[in-house]
Amino acid sequence: MAHNDNDARSELFSNYEAELRLAQADLNQKLDQIPELSGEPRKAAVSQAQRALEEAKELIDSMRLEKENLPANKKSKINQKFRNYQHDVDVAKRKLEGLASDRAALLGPRYRDNPTADDQLEQRQQLLSGTERLERSSGRLRESQRVALETEDIGRNTLADLSRQRETIEHTRGTLLESEGYTDRSNKTLRGMARRMATNKIITVAIITVLVILIIAVIVSKFR
Repeated sequence: MAHNDNDARSELFSNYEAELRLAQADLNQKLDQIPELSGEPRKAAVSQAQRALEEAKELIDSMRLEKENLPANKKSKINQKFRNYQHDVDVAKRKLEGLASDRAALLGPRYRDNPTADDQLEQRQQLLSGTERLERSSGRLRESQRVALETEDIGRNTLADLSRQRETIEHTRGTLLESEGYTDRSNKTLRGMARRMATNKIITVAIITVLVILIIAVIVSKFR
């Protein structure tokens, strides 16, 4: 059962890993596009890259929590892979911060001190994307909670099985000890019977010997 639990956690970590690779591919694609853009297209690409980065960071956090529950024989390889993923995300984050800080390219010729309708629309879109990220995080937390509950159930069942097995072993041990006692008593009884049979045999031989001697004596006395 513990083996099934480890397999379930390894599978969940692998699922997070696959999602992270997709998020990194999307993020890198946006980072490659941003330098070629300006104005509104650049702002849109930066926003999309920021969403992809946030998703990657959320997946990194989920993987960090999940890898702590993996068995020790798998942690060494997993930790190295995790550090590589963390490094890639950090590099992408610094690159995005550099691209986002170029306000002249980011705002383009439409830059104004006062927010426009497009700026307000973008803010609403960012709020919506933040809500989506929160929903994804909640989904991952629910999944982690489900795995934790399943693990707890498996642990309870394992303890119950071990308790029943212990009772069975103790009962078997008691039966063996009782059988050993019966065997000892039977051996003692058989040894006693063997001694009595040997004694009876000696007595029988002695009686027959005496009778033979008496018969011989009687026959000899008649012929004198």
